Amino acid sequence: MTTDTTNVPHPIGPGNPSASTPKKLRRDLPLIAVIGVSLATMAPSFGISTNPQGMVPAVGAAVPVAFALATVGVLLVAYSFMRLSQRFDHAGAVYVQVGATLGPRTGVLTGWLLVGAYAMFGVLASIASGRFVSGLVKEFGGSTPPDSFAYAVALIVLAGVTVLGLGTVKRSTTILIVVEATTVLLIAVVAIFILVHLMHGDGPQGQTLDMGVFQWSSANTPTQLLLGVTFGFLSFAGFEAATTLGDEAKSPRKDIPRALIIVPIFAGIFFVLVSAVEVMGFGTSAAGVAAFENSDSLMGDLATTYLDSWVGDLITIGAMFSAISATLACVVASSRILFAYGQDGIVPRRFGELTRRQAPRNGVLFIAGTVALIEIFAFLVLHAPPLNVFIEAGSAGVIMILVVYLMATLGMTRWFFLSGRNEVPKWQIIFPIVAVLFLGYTLWCNFVPFPSGLDLWAPVVALVVFIAGLVVAARVKGIPSSIAGKANEEESLVESA
Repeated sequence: MTTDTTNVPHPIGPGNPSASTPKKLRRDLPLIAVIGVSLATMAPSFGISTNPQGMVPAVGAAVPVAFALATVGVLLVAYSFMRLSQRFDHAGAVYVQVGATLGPRTGVLTGWLLVGAYAMFGVLASIASGRFVSGLVKEFGGSTPPDSFAYAVALIVLAGVTVLGLGTVKRSTTILIVVEATTVLLIAVVAIFILVHLMHGDGPQGQTLDMGVFQWSSANTPTQLLLGVTFGFLSFAGFEAATTLGDEAKSPRKDIPRALIIVPIFAGIFFVLVSAVEVMGFGTSAAGVAAFENSDSLMGDLATTYLDSWVGDLITIGAMFSAISATLACVVASSRILFAYGQDGIVPRRFGELTRRQAPRNGVLFIAGTVALIEIFAFLVLHAPPLNVFIEAGSAGVIMILVVYLMATLGMTRWFFLSGRNEVPKWQIIFPIVAVLFLGYTLWCNFVPFPSGLDLWAPVVALVVFIAGLVVAARVKGIPSSIAGKANEEESLVESA
């Protein structure tokens, strides 16, 4: 599947290339906006309230330890994305990066999987917003709304996100930054208040500051630790979304690599410290760890317990807006990849059209519409509870994005270490090697033991998207313009150097 992209005199698409100059996205996003898209897609404020519970069966109270090791693993993957973004800046993101390093068809398949992953994360985030609203209605109204209520809220969120996605990207990224930064700050403030209570030893059930959460129990095996790290690693999914802004960042080859390192480091510190407060806040006893594992909203429950119910409600509202922000980020990022596909004729060329506000209209409508159809199908046909849709959509997205990470890491390794280039020190090959092992094990944990029953939906959905990607990739004849252009540009730079 590998294709040599050097010395290509006339880039071609899978169909007849347009003779006119295609419209281009507006290049006006500063570093903070680039960071905002990655941060919002990853949604750390949302993740810290819903993800750590899944780590408890493997690591017990040592959740912060697992998060710390997961941060190292993510940074190893981020290294590959950083290197690729220093050479290949394009709205197609991994489509172009992997296409130029491993071959056009592999690039098309990888980009397709990333679009699929973002669509699944869009389902997860919009459904989560509906569940958060249902929780607030139950809190204030005293009765639990039916499942249809959460679905209705999710569809309303999608409608609003579509309107925002069709506007200027500056407006969208500003909303993403404000929402996520505000929620993260709120969680940090609440965590500090809880920490003060713990330092004084006046927790509701006598909880105190317990640094044992940073220690690994000898009773747990290395396999358990790695499984816990796997769950922690999945909390970072979406950090790479900045790569889809290659045609809109002011200084893409500087700002995107910076964002790809800044966001995982910030999120890692946030996850480690806040999860430590969460575990200590519930207590490290067997009863405390069990309560932690069964919590629907960790920070919301702790805020209610340590401060006041209105603070817990405020945390829940913040998490709700974070979920909405994540939905918007998924639509924005995936529509850019479809825009690149449209310009190259891989999908209908109308996906390469822009609105007067420089938004890829058809990509935004397609992704938002796909997410809406999935949710309508889940409700009307499958009669699935929102929680099950949340879990299965997230699992399917994770499987696809892990394959994307693996392809990007392999592509970076081939380009920088196996092609005779001497652009980076050879010893740094250890980073992608460890990353491949880490990603391989994480994928293994998603299939062994092989899922059954309801859990089978996630790998089935991922497989369907994979097969569809193979069909799309098979249509590619020659080297798409975006891939050939970037590859030739890099070869010219190397020769001139």
